[in-house]
This record gives sequence, structure tokens and C-alpha cells, in this order.
Amino acid sequence: MPRMPRPLINMMLVCQHLVLRFVRPMTLGVRAMVLDRQNRVLLVRHSYLPGWHLPGGGVDAGETLQQAVARELREETSVELNGPAQLFGIYFNNRYSKRDHIAVFVARDFRIAGTRKPDWEIRDVQFFTIDALPPDTARATRDRILEVVEELPSPPTW
Repeated sequence: MPRMPRPLINMMLVCQHLVLRFVRPMTLGVRAMVLDRQNRVLLVRHSYLPGWHLPGGGVDAGETLQQAVARELREETSVELNGPAQLFGIYFNNRYSKRDHIAVFVARDFRIAGTRKPDWEIRDVQFFTIDALPPDTARATRDRILEVVEELPSPPTW
């Protein structure tokens, strides 16, 4: 199957966000901070966003937050949770919408179910040491990592 051009993917995602803005009164997403035994964090690089981010995505209708974070990890990284992830915080993400919220979970008990190959959504998945994050790691991702690892207070906004 041929790969879709990046501009087309970006346009489709922007259209999806615009439609959801008028259809849904509020959006809810999840992000997972997966930390391995060496205290390295798992990050993803999307095809439609610059930089590295915590894996995650939207909560589907009829889905719990735990189900959503487990599904997003499987889909984006091939990580399978061995038990529930721990809810760390819920943030208001007013950078994109006045009705977007993100629940951040911390997962330390997991297994890697296979190698995640790049596709139209996820270009790369890697573990990084906390002190050597890629220079283009998103600011909010860096902030969440520091809040968890250094046990800093969490602000209410993303």
C-alpha cells in the first residue's frame, strides 16, 4: 500500500480537529510516561507533529482512561501493560482548544510485545535517558517528565 504524502496527512488531521471542535463539547486524551528499569522514558515521534512526545491519544466513546492508555501504548509503541498504569495528573490543554484535557499516566510494569515499525502516524519509538532527551522534545513532554522524575508539583495546564 502506498504511503500517504505528509501534507495530506496533516490536512486530514487538521480537518478532524476542526470537526471535533464543533461536534464534541470537550476532548479528553491520555499520555503515558513509560519508564523502564534504567529509568529511561519512552518517546514517540509523529509524522504530523514536530519533535518527540509521550505516547498517547484520544479517549474513545465507551472507553475508560485505563483502557485508552493501554490501547494507545499498544498501537503507538507495541508496549503491553502488565497492570494498570498510575494516574499522575489531569491537565487543561488550552494551547489548542478551550475544552481539551489530558490525563497523564505513569507505567513501570510493562513488556515490549514486538518491534514497532514506522507507519503513516508514528515515525519512531525510542527509550531515552532523562538527562539526554532529544533536543527537539516537546516542552510539555519535558515538563511532565521532570514533574514525575523530580517529584515536582504539577501545574493545572499542559
